[in-house]
Amino acid sequence: MPRKIYDIKSPKVAVKTEKEIKEFLSQDPKPIKRSAAKKKERKSSRKIWVIAIILILLAAGGYLYFKLQKVSVKIWPKLENFSYEQTVTASQSFEIVDLSENLIPAKYIEIEKIGNKDFNATGNASDEGKAMGTITVYNKYSPATSITLKQGTHFLSDSGKYFKTLERIVIPAATTSGGKITPGSIEAKVEATEGGDGYNIGPANFSVPKLSGSPYYYSIYGISKDAMVGGFAGSVKKITESDISEAKSEIIKSISAESLEDIKSQLDADYMLLDDAVFYETLSSGTDAKSGEIKEQFNYRATVKTKALAFKKSDLDKFAKNYIISEMSEDYAVLESSIKLEYALKSINIKDSEATIEIKFSADIYRNINKNLLSLLLTGKNKNQINETINNNLSDSVSRVEISFFPFWITKSPKSQKAVEIELNFQ
Repeated sequence: MPRKIYDIKSPKVAVKTEKEIKEFLSQDPKPIKRSAAKKKERKSSRKIWVIAIILILLAAGGYLYFKLQKVSVKIWPKLENFSYEQTVTASQSFEIVDLSENLIPAKYIEIEKIGNKDFNATGNASDEGKAMGTITVYNKYSPATSITLKQGTHFLSDSGKYFKTLERIVIPAATTSGGKITPGSIEAKVEATEGGDGYNIGPANFSVPKLSGSPYYYSIYGISKDAMVGGFAGSVKKITESDISEAKSEIIKSISAESLEDIKSQLDADYMLLDDAVFYETLSSGTDAKSGEIKEQFNYRATVKTKALAFKKSDLDKFAKNYIISEMSEDYAVLESSIKLEYALKSINIKDSEATIEIKFSADIYRNINKNLLSLLLTGKNKNQINETINNNLSDSVSRVEISFFPFWITKSPKSQKAVEIELNFQ
């Protein structure tokens, strides 16, 4: 019996395989199809972005090439230095700079200022207080009569100290009763003739020296019951001539400085105020204090008038620039930043508000370069041609040239004149 050949598994295996096939077939096959579609979609998106970037780069390159092309030409002109000396007149009566007459405007300012200040006395002096007190003056002269003693009559104590009366006194006459004489008496204020605590003496007996040798000497005398007081010795400050002189100098100097600051506050920053163009006049000064006066402080006062004449630096700069231009060829220009000025006051008439100023000035000049014409000549040229054109037109008036193209890959300047930039450099 011929052998049969099966191309499938045995039934036992087939049962199991059939079940697996059913399970497999029951699954949704769509996810497999979706995954393939997504891969295809992503690949297409990448191509679109690549193409877009390439187009953007081409557009930017084209814009740079056709629209932003330019050439920058930096030129350093050769400089020549010119210097001059001139005398100009600055006056309040001028309003503008006048080159033909060498005149510039000036501003006159006048200020009157009053000031005072307290100063310390520096002198030393001794201050001795004089002792004072009361004595009873007796009169026992016979025949009885009243006695008058003038103010300032000296009394001498039994210890040798002199005192004097402070007022005129009249001593009553003595009286007699039962053969007994009673002296007339009166109290008198006295003061020591000298200062010092040595005159603070206790109760004492006094005689009148001026009556010595006269019949009144033993009849007129004084007695004090209480001690003299008030005498002392010390040191104090007194005003000296030097104090007054230094006070005057200081107050005038102070007022003058304040006046100068007031004047400067009235001037713009452009104004120049030379020291020799400021004048001070002391209208009054003084003090009530006296030299030798015992005093700790004294006040000094003064009145000062200040006059000044100022001018603008910009006017001097303008004069210098115009003068240089007037002296040079029309083919040249002034480098304004190079202008240098030195000036000094030659003379001044403050009464007429006029001053003469000597100035020294210098500046660098260079040959004029017509940038508009030159930029037209440089269109459509390469670097060598640009250099050659500049040399042919400006010859030896240029010391250095730098040329740069944009974008970097172009080798010729654009044909548009606006794309040729010319810059002058002086540093």
